[in-house]
Amino acid sequence: MDIESRNKILTIVFGVIILGLTYYLYDSLVTPYQEVKEREALEEKVRQRLLDTKDALIQYQTRNETFPPTDGGLDSLVKFLKTDSLMIAMGDSLFGTTFEIYNPDSLVYSPRSPFPKWEYTLNDTLRPQIYLLEDPGSDDAVGSLERTTMRNAPNWN
Repeated sequence: MDIESRNKILTIVFGVIILGLTYYLYDSLVTPYQEVKEREALEEKVRQRLLDTKDALIQYQTRNETFPPTDGGLDSLVKFLKTDSLMIAMGDSLFGTTFEIYNPDSLVYSPRSPFPKWEYTLNDTLRPQIYLLEDPGSDDAVGSLERTTMRNAPNWN
């Protein structure tokens, strides 16, 4: 084998190695960034669904003059969303920001897999009544059980 053919073979081999290392470097930079962006998008979706559930709780409280009880409260909220004529008519525009198709049943569930139900607790010993609505998959919550100044306020702001 003469020197010219050896140089051509080495050029091709090194070119393939350079392309492989370039792809590896690109993938090692882009893949973690995409995972972070997906995680941030899911976190935003969870927070928006919590806020939509808070808005539904406020609508429930406005119509019934009390928040739903702790036991079965989220089920009562879903029943209210399905039976109240205004909520049926306006549900898409009020709570449709996190849904492709609005579904009152899924409003009280986290969009994060394995789709746990929000944790809801009512403190009706204080005036005004306050509640705590929590995502079991994160530290995100709306409201407080002790501070009336945190009524309807998300904890991530």
